[in-house]
Amino acid sequence: MASRQLSVGQAFESLNDELSLRWVAGHSASSRLITRDKRDGKRPRLLGPLNFNSPNRIQLLGASEVSLYGRETNIDESRFEYPLTSTCDLMVVSDDHNPPQCLVDLAEREHIGLMVSELPYSSLHSRMRNMLTHLLAEREIIHGVMMDVHGTGILITGDASVGKSELALELISRGHILVADDAPEFTRIAPGTIECQCPPLLQDFLEVRGLGILNIALMYGDAHTRERKILRFIVHLQRVSGDDFSKDLASIAGDRISEPSTTREVLGVNVSERTIPVAPGRNIAVLVEAAVRDQILRAGGYSASQDLVEKQELALARSAARSVSRRLDDSLSNNKPAKPKSGTEKKP
Repeated sequence: MASRQLSVGQAFESLNDELSLRWVAGHSASSRLITRDKRDGKRPRLLGPLNFNSPNRIQLLGASEVSLYGRETNIDESRFEYPLTSTCDLMVVSDDHNPPQCLVDLAEREHIGLMVSELPYSSLHSRMRNMLTHLLAEREIIHGVMMDVHGTGILITGDASVGKSELALELISRGHILVADDAPEFTRIAPGTIECQCPPLLQDFLEVRGLGILNIALMYGDAHTRERKILRFIVHLQRVSGDDFSKDLASIAGDRISEPSTTREVLGVNVSERTIPVAPGRNIAVLVEAAVRDQILRAGGYSASQDLVEKQELALARSAARSVSRRLDDSLSNNKPAKPKSGTEKKP
């Protein structure tokens, strides 16, 4: 798990098309790293407006800032409450304004990138923040196959040769979608949200033992592959290998009625995980589809096992109530006084 390092030059290449950037000055800052590393327990702000109080790794300037610094011949760094030149890696001017000469001189002298965008300030700020969040987010590669099953992003994991790729191929033939095979890359794009992206070189490809490399997009159509998907569920395949088949299968599957509560931590986020025993004769694709449908219901607040337990408890309560009612009726009938006999018996 690591945060991706991003230099000023890499930022320009990644953001240029989307933000309509042109590099004006400070080309020597190309190798300067834009960092989000924590310092003294505090994370420095990544992006914000150029001001005298709060430092930002990337300083944004709109019409007001351009007008303010346009009247100055030199930047008076003593007016800033922080060391401007050591905390700033990049300055970006919005609305296609020509940057003031004092900023151009500062960028060249202190090796700070200075760029201009055609976008208005508000749009530049929001779009740049979103793109940088993705570029600098923590990433992790997990060995497995990422699929889109019933609209839910699932990661299929398991030991080598357990059948992950064969399962993925069968799911694809049943209409589901391949995201990434072998080395899916996961990124935390928001608190509690993990996105999987397929490495560009592996896009559309699936390796199946005995068949080799398959191009799923060409074989099944573009609709059967996609580039990214949010991770919602993990299916772990575990081979049944014990001498006692039934006993080993039961030990892997666990209690039949208990709630599945296993989770796996991915980039600090707990993701629900279900272990499916793999054994001859078991239709794993059908089991995975059922597990995903069950997970969708659980995400909506429904639990089949809990529903069954509640219905059993209700049935037992009704049975107990009927039993008490019968005992009460029997007790009342036994204690009821006998009616006097009719006749003409004489008293002694």
